[in-house]
Amino acid sequence: MIRRELTLLLVALQFLTRIPVPGFVDFKADWLDRSAKYFPLVGMTVGLITALFLLGAGQLFPPMLSATIAITAGVLVTGAFHEDGLADTADGLGGGLTRERRLEIMKDSRIGTYGAAALILGLALKIGALAALDIAIGALALVAAHAAARLATVIAINSMAYAGDADAAKVKPLATGVTSPELALAIAFGLAPTFLIDPACFALALIGGAIPAALLAYQSNRLIGGYTGDVLGAMEQVFEIGFLLAIVAGGAHAH
Repeated sequence: MIRRELTLLLVALQFLTRIPVPGFVDFKADWLDRSAKYFPLVGMTVGLITALFLLGAGQLFPPMLSATIAITAGVLVTGAFHEDGLADTADGLGGGLTRERRLEIMKDSRIGTYGAAALILGLALKIGALAALDIAIGALALVAAHAAARLATVIAINSMAYAGDADAAKVKPLATGVTSPELALAIAFGLAPTFLIDPACFALALIGGAIPAALLAYQSNRLIGGYTGDVLGAMEQVFEIGFLLAIVAGGAHAH
């Protein structure tokens, strides 16, 4: 049992990051589905790595440069996995006139105007918000934001229909189902780091992240009938952005 759960955790780590993990023997088709409960724990790990880069860079550089280094570290650790989803989703939902055309654009590896704008503005907003925070608060916020943002994707998998073509998905197998016990565990992992933040700020940050993620889910349901892997990546990004902006808006930003 413990060995199986450790395997599932490593599957989630391999899927969401570029962190090396041992090879798998007799990979089972449902392992990605079953590993989704660990997505927030992987997010916590990515957040911790970026937080360490922020704290280390903060000893040498001014806030804006330190924030840029921390966000860059996150992009490198994940291989820009979620940023790619943000760009593809912006291009697809923004540039397509029909459901089929939107999905077609999302599969296209080329980046368009909407995608480029979303990437630039998204990274700028995260860097700006992080630079505005006290470095200790910023480090905690990174851990909490990454964990809660991955939880948002698990909730989407649990509550939305898959809109794409599973046979043509960029990554196979694709997580398409989360059980209630798995969702409960994901919620525990996703919310645990947020309690490191002031309770009022914690609540505001969750609302700040949930609003853009929910709006994206609504648009995705309306325009393509559910989610795709790209939409999940975009959802993780907009949740992170909203979360960090809400912490700054809550007043925790004095250096």
